Amino acid sequence: MPLTLHWTDVCMRVSLAVLAGILIGFNRGESGKVAGLRTTLLVCLAACLAMLQVNALLLQAGKTPESFATLDLMRLPLGILSGVGFIGAGAILRKDGLVKGVTTAATLWFVTVIGLLFGGGQLALGVTGLVLGIVVLWFLKALEVRIPRENQADLHITYQRGRFSREALAEALRMSGCTLSSVAGSVKAADGLIEEKFNVRWHGRPDEPVLPAFNEAALAAGASESEWNLVR
Repeated sequence: MPLTLHWTDVCMRVSLAVLAGILIGFNRGESGKVAGLRTTLLVCLAACLAMLQVNALLLQAGKTPESFATLDLMRLPLGILSGVGFIGAGAILRKDGLVKGVTTAATLWFVTVIGLLFGGGQLALGVTGLVLGIVVLWFLKALEVRIPRENQADLHITYQRGRFSREALAEALRMSGCTLSSVAGSVKAADGLIEEKFNVRWHGRPDEPVLPAFNEAALAAGASESEWNLVR
């Protein structure tokens, strides 16, 4: 980090930070994420400005180079990284067993680091990181959705005693490539009905439609009502 900061350096660093925020933020906005173009751009720009302020504060009247450690100016960018953690936590949402926003939170943290690099004058490292980030966000998504993975779902069933067959349900789901296990014992519900919860697992690609017909299999096995939700 050079001690003397010229306006040409400031313009170059800010411009690169703005470019990084726009490129990465456009990807988030295009995907319909809450933290889109403006949020990503502001985070990256704020990190860049924080490092520019650190650079400007290095030249203190009457201070010697040995006093830089005493100034401890690096607390400012470290505080920026900590603050972005709160923004990232707000971008993560858990609903109905699904966790969303983890990639968006990681993206906010990533653009913060890119902004710190540009603001600190590490332009080559910042550009390299930006290119790698664009590759991850724009191109690896198509690969990620094609990788088979373990999927889970919670299956809630309501049935009348004597009219429901677990064996029939397990066999129907097994034909779809699923395994069935009970995670909660039967509980009496209203009107003499019984409620039970199952865990269903299967292996498949995330971009494929849900393979097993949960509700159809449950009703065919004698259930009165059936509902399910994916588990992540």
